[in-house]
Amino acid sequence: MARGGPAGRARGDVLAERVNAAADLLDTGVPAADAARVLATRFGCSLRQAHRYLQRAGRFGHVTVPDPAGVFTVKLPVPLITRIRAHAAASGHTLSAVVAQALEEFLARTHREHPRR
Repeated sequence: MARGGPAGRARGDVLAERVNAAADLLDTGVPAADAARVLATRFGCSLRQAHRYLQRAGRFGHVTVPDPAGVFTVKLPVPLITRIRAHAAASGHTLSAVVAQALEEFLARTHREHPRR
């Protein structure tokens, strides 16, 4: 399936779409068994997987659809890379999550200090 990720897992945006569809069905009062059949048909997944989407929707409700991710390469000093990897491992986050958060914070701070005129 082109929309899935490794080992057949749905990417974050696809997962969010399916959980949100499950939440919509639950919000309208559709019984779980019927909702699972609707989801399985709509997304071409098993009933078991459809029930997992319903369980997640029941616990968390609607979820935010993540922005699409891209890849780009930068060269960094090796000691900085080592520190980033250590921080990611200690915090339980991915390298991408750590770097994305650092860049978001940097850009927000830069924007506050130097707003466009």
